[in-house]
Amino acid sequence: MGIFPSNSEPVAPLESAALNELELPRVVAEDPAKIIEIVDAMHDVVATRLAHPRRFRASQLKALERMLDAHQQDFIDALADDLGKSAVEAKLTEIDMVRAEIDHAQLHLSEWMESKAVKIPLALHPAAAKIEPQPLGVVLVIGPWNYPLQLMLAPLVAAIAAGNVAVLKPSELAPATSIALGKLLPQFLDQRAYAVIQGGAGTSKVLLEQHFDHIFYTGGEKVGRIVARAAAEHLTPVTLELGGKSPAVVMDGSHAAVARRLAYGKFMNAGQTCVAPDYVLAVGNAAEPLEKQLAKAITGFYGKSPMHSRDYGRIVNRAHFNRLVSYLEHGEVVIGGGYDEATLKIEPTVMINVDPDSPLMQEEIFGPILPILKVDSFDAAVRFINSRPNPLAAYLFSENPRLQSSFGDQVRAGAIVHNAPNLHVAVPGLPFGGVGASGMGSYHGRHGFERLSQMRPVMAKTAVVDTLKAIYPPYTWAKSKIIDKLL
Repeated sequence: MGIFPSNSEPVAPLESAALNELELPRVVAEDPAKIIEIVDAMHDVVATRLAHPRRFRASQLKALERMLDAHQQDFIDALADDLGKSAVEAKLTEIDMVRAEIDHAQLHLSEWMESKAVKIPLALHPAAAKIEPQPLGVVLVIGPWNYPLQLMLAPLVAAIAAGNVAVLKPSELAPATSIALGKLLPQFLDQRAYAVIQGGAGTSKVLLEQHFDHIFYTGGEKVGRIVARAAAEHLTPVTLELGGKSPAVVMDGSHAAVARRLAYGKFMNAGQTCVAPDYVLAVGNAAEPLEKQLAKAITGFYGKSPMHSRDYGRIVNRAHFNRLVSYLEHGEVVIGGGYDEATLKIEPTVMINVDPDSPLMQEEIFGPILPILKVDSFDAAVRFINSRPNPLAAYLFSENPRLQSSFGDQVRAGAIVHNAPNLHVAVPGLPFGGVGASGMGSYHGRHGFERLSQMRPVMAKTAVVDTLKAIYPPYTWAKSKIIDKLL
């Protein structure tokens, strides 16, 4: 249900000159009264149980799949407009990721929806108990700008599979993708059950003032706190997928594969990836050979002029561009460091001699800048990580099983991954989510289905024979002994 009221105030367009030349329609802010009307209508739909049947859920998942197939190029074009993503990267990291979630949900939907029998203690026999997944109701999904398609639609897959209706709020900082979703989703999904609401911070504020049965937010910690506070007013559960400074510990920097994987994980989407390695802790003498291998990897990926590579994206807007450029003052640039204000591009950059207390190391970078810090030992690397807020992911580059085990035991993070950053998010069977400051709740595959379901307990006991008489008052000495034996 794309909503584009003619009397609403426009949100300021991105400052990128290149984007303005495309003359895209502006994202519009919603009329508060219309937002309230839409949310109220969704609650009415929940009462009809429209989205509960397995057949309905399966049909909507199939429809979402058809939309991606029929309009793949439209989404590729939108992602290029918003972030300068290449067609291959857009397909690989956005469209195909959603397709994988849809395929996984279609394959397992009947299994997920089945009730599960639970064993009954002997003292309560005869009886039966089970856990049955129930839809929560109306889910609000607020998406981010860095992966504006994947991180909008993957939570929607979970909401559909769990039998919920949903209100979607795409990011106004990715206007082309937001508009594409607003126009295309209503053509494929049931408009009674799924609505797309366009707009900026004002629209989000009005939405958060409404009652939802679950709020799913992906973005930064600052806005995550706002979402959590608003949800608390209605006692609404939340899933917050935030971010943080995900570390990568490198034990030996001489391996070309280590550098290639670090460079790939860090510089895809111009570093604007929540699980990207935020900084490297190079153990012992690993830093110098790692710098050399990273230089080769970056040139191999993007050529000698990365900012002219069609496979390398741009920064989303001028504010983020200026923030990232300011970080270059807080250390020594050994690779890259160039930037172009006109195109909002920053070269893949590696820095050393970074002050651990500088903004570069205190804030999530969320851009193509990779600091390398030297540490004396594996234990020192672990202490450094544990002295900071829990990251969304923590990476160890080592083939040593003992170190891998120790890393997992000692480091608290949303995910522990060895030798391959970012790839864990592409596994539908693995839960994706943060811990502590990096978020709460997880999704993907069954984990998303259960996150957006009430796993409701159901118990039944016959009243034909009252086997509970032994535990009714008055509590005589004999009954006390019987209860002790039973329980």
